[in-house]
Amino acid sequence: MIAQFPQLEEHRDWAFSDAKREALRAEALDGHSGDLWVFGYGSLMWDPALRFTTVRRAHLRDHARRMILVDWRGARGTADAPGLMAALDHGPGCHGLVFRIAEADVDRETEILFRREMIAPGYHARFVTVDIDEAPARALAFVADHTVDDIKPELSRAEQIRYIAHGAGFLGTSRDYLLNIVEHFETLGIHDPECSELLGAVDAYLETQDRAASGAETLR
Repeated sequence: MIAQFPQLEEHRDWAFSDAKREALRAEALDGHSGDLWVFGYGSLMWDPALRFTTVRRAHLRDHARRMILVDWRGARGTADAPGLMAALDHGPGCHGLVFRIAEADVDRETEILFRREMIAPGYHARFVTVDIDEAPARALAFVADHTVDDIKPELSRAEQIRYIAHGAGFLGTSRDYLLNIVEHFETLGIHDPECSELLGAVDAYLETQDRAASGAETLR
């Protein structure tokens, strides 16, 4: 990633080492045997990059998809204009997809999965209980780590809107990130009023900003 995006060089120490990441993977999977379900609540749903045998709709109780992961290192936000990304946090429930990885592929596929999801502090890898066709199943999920400074569940709605409206970096804007989520949910038939309403609020805020800028320009 640093070779592709040299601006990340100054954040090299932020990322987990391979040894630390592998230790976290071993801890998370300790005691697990057989096939593995993995719960996806964001880009994992439409870009899993996993070898799986089955994919199903699933619902995770007592959790929600929330825009609380602050990005200021240059991907979708900067120190001057932070952006926001989604994390799995406490809440009333979260719809997503679960992918079943065959037992023979678990070691290789989770090594790839952890390189993607646990590149740096931000999440806990935890087993959770999801409902698949109303039947409970055990699945691996990546849940917000509240000990990490980048996780900001205390952000007000106004702050969320401002961060998403202004956050931009070498991967694009925070607004486009949220739009991508909402559009993929429409394709998957998943309704998430939180994401949809937040996107609408961001667009309304941007429209107000544009009108104010146009008015100021006219006065000149």
